[in-house]
Amino acid sequence: MIDQLEASLAFHQQALSLRQERQKVLASNIANADTPGYKARDMDFSQALEAATKGANQPGLALARTSSHHLSGHGQAMSLGGSELKYRVPEQASLDGNTVDMDRERAAFTDNSVRYQAALTILNSRIQGLKQAMQPEQ
Repeated sequence: MIDQLEASLAFHQQALSLRQERQKVLASNIANADTPGYKARDMDFSQALEAATKGANQPGLALARTSSHHLSGHGQAMSLGGSELKYRVPEQASLDGNTVDMDRERAAFTDNSVRYQAALTILNSRIQGLKQAMQPEQ
């Protein structure tokens, strides 16, 4: 039963983790807007989510068990490596080599924040539905 609950929430967990990582990247871009030579980076969220969900069926991290009665403890080895991050192509080149476009970064940051909040709301309603399904009838 626990495995079924975990499987039903795994997609949302991965989506939230990727949104969080993207938020960090976008915040880094905004923080370095005045750094000469800084190259703005971003990730293709849909591609990263697809890769993360395909990897969900493959064993990731496994815990050592000292007893056959212990749970298996499989986890997902999820990290956002530099290979998944891509450099942004600037609309207009700056003299100092910085490729951060603040309007674009703010828009992407806000969009990602709204989508993160929406994912949290969906996950919360899903958990509430599961809790109601587990409640005994009166």
